[in-house]
Amino acid sequence: MIASVLPTYSRAPLTFVKGEGSWLVEADGRRFLDLGAGIAVNALGHAHPALVKALTDQAGALWHTSNLYHIPAQQKLADLLVEHTFADTCFFTNSGTEACELAVKMVRKYFYDKGQPDRTEIITFSGSFHGRSSAGIAAAGSEKMTKGFGPLLPGFTHLEFGDHDALTAAASDKIAAIMVEPVQGEGGIRPLPDQCLKGLRDLCDEHGILLILDEVQCGVGRTGKLFAHEWAGIAPDIMMVAKGIGGGFPLGAVLATEDAASGMTAGTHGSTYGGNPLGCAVGCAVLEEIADDAFLAEVNRKAGLLRQKLEGLVAAHPDVFEAVRGSGLMLGLKCKATNTDIVNAGYTHGVITVPAADNVIRLLPALNITDDDIAKAVDLLDQTATVVAGHG
Repeated sequence: MIASVLPTYSRAPLTFVKGEGSWLVEADGRRFLDLGAGIAVNALGHAHPALVKALTDQAGALWHTSNLYHIPAQQKLADLLVEHTFADTCFFTNSGTEACELAVKMVRKYFYDKGQPDRTEIITFSGSFHGRSSAGIAAAGSEKMTKGFGPLLPGFTHLEFGDHDALTAAASDKIAAIMVEPVQGEGGIRPLPDQCLKGLRDLCDEHGILLILDEVQCGVGRTGKLFAHEWAGIAPDIMMVAKGIGGGFPLGAVLATEDAASGMTAGTHGSTYGGNPLGCAVGCAVLEEIADDAFLAEVNRKAGLLRQKLEGLVAAHPDVFEAVRGSGLMLGLKCKATNTDIVNAGYTHGVITVPAADNVIRLLPALNITDDDIAKAVDLLDQTATVVAGHG
């Protein structure tokens, strides 16, 4: 008999009932150091006072009206995002998946309005993840994502990650956009080098192609800049955002330049819940914390501290780990042992990590994790690796 919750998840045998900072509390009282942050969602940890206040204050005033009316918190969050980014305008969604849908629509409407209705193709890359909607899985293109779900939405050209020659050859007047994650998350914490991101921007400019950046996982302070592309000194035309922007409340956004968004006029897109008062009140509280230069400086300092300790961990367990990779507090441990074995062993020692492709475990802690918790995290990972190696 099928479960009442559709069985699409292979869940760990854990039931968390409370969170405090970087820690989760299981129903039986056990405490776990959370290095997954809900897959890069709980950017300010669990039960952050500013987020709790923003949510409860708004909940006591007004939950929902729909986008038939002006929403003050939505306007405030849009103004903050425009102030702190390349963007001229924002559309709010409930998730990164919905942000992908709009990004694809926005690109195609742009060229339709420019008198180029056949210019619809979007280049994407192996190892990418852009959500699980029809457009998202077609964009990623991997068999794991698409098998059994055909016919797939057409209009995507899939290239190998890092194949510069193929990219140059593919750039034609049929290409509407290039869509890429500055740091692949599900793909195994694979950062796109700054020079490659600059090269993509140059290629797009040369051929009149729009650049879409998917910063759903790597954005909102995760790499030590507010958004990861800032390290390369470039700007996209369109950017997908979610996860960390709501700090745990379902919230996403598409940010765009005025030109890229020019086709999206009244009636061309909509959302019942997107940008509702509750979500945007929390989003404002998140951004006011994370967009602060002093906060981002601390993210970078902590990232350096964690990476240094992880390098020592890899050196101490060469039969379990191969290397550290990533950017900021979006780090991956490339494993020699099976990554899921390490994740599962971590549960026994009270540490939460997240598996990814390429036999990697992801470390995506709260951006405000304390130095003491960083030290504790590496100690717990050390204990876990000792057991996995058969020495414990």
